[in-house]
Amino acid sequence: MAFAFSDLCIVVACNDEACLARNLLASPLVAAGVPVHVERGAPSASVAYNRGLDATTAPLVIFAHQDVWFPPGWEQRLARAIAALEIAGQPWALLGPFGMSAEGQHLGDVWSTSLGRRVGASVTAPQPVQSFDELAFVMRRAAGLRFDEALPLWHFYGTDIVQTALAAGQGAYVFDAPVVHNDGFKAQLGDDFTQGYNFIRRKWRSKLPIRSSILWITRFGTPLWRYRLRAGRGLEKRRAMALDTGVAPEIYAAQSGIAKLD
Repeated sequence: MAFAFSDLCIVVACNDEACLARNLLASPLVAAGVPVHVERGAPSASVAYNRGLDATTAPLVIFAHQDVWFPPGWEQRLARAIAALEIAGQPWALLGPFGMSAEGQHLGDVWSTSLGRRVGASVTAPQPVQSFDELAFVMRRAAGLRFDEALPLWHFYGTDIVQTALAAGQGAYVFDAPVVHNDGFKAQLGDDFTQGYNFIRRKWRSKLPIRSSILWITRFGTPLWRYRLRAGRGLEKRRAMALDTGVAPEIYAAQSGIAKLD
């Protein structure tokens, strides 16, 4: 499959203009001509992304964090993944670089600055998943999906939208498309995370357990308090792992082997 850059657009929610400029807007994908729609001041990711859907018309919409950098040739990897699914006759609504298999395995290949390394398990062909990490994913507009604006704040929309697609008989897949997630160190999960976790527990209770990119979502929610306990004990170790988000993402891409410097 081949497509023009007019077939693509990027939607991003922004609360840090410098971060956006240093990462997402510096991506070769953007330099090559893929338009970027920026949402500012939205009360939640779902609201921001639905606004982005309404404001754009491209058949393929890339939803990305402001701190994600797409390396050269990323769109070609996307085209190959779509072609593979179409040849196999697999209906799909969503494609992402990083997500969770039905067994709870991290699939995909991402450089994480907060962890100081590449994470995940590389795939050679699109693999079905039960949730995405929210750092980036692609939606096929014709699938007709919308984000649930009842989901509060900024977590778990990658889980919710995948479950919505699956419930509608559409597929969600991780494909071979590494990115740099130039994310900063986060000491703990806040109340906003808890709100999102409990929302997913209620909404998708018939599908539980579901593995998000961080932890399992279960009927009684015990993985959340266990995670908080482990995170507290390992705080200094995680802090030491995190690298400087001020470093240009192409440097991390080159050092990790995701992309080469010119």
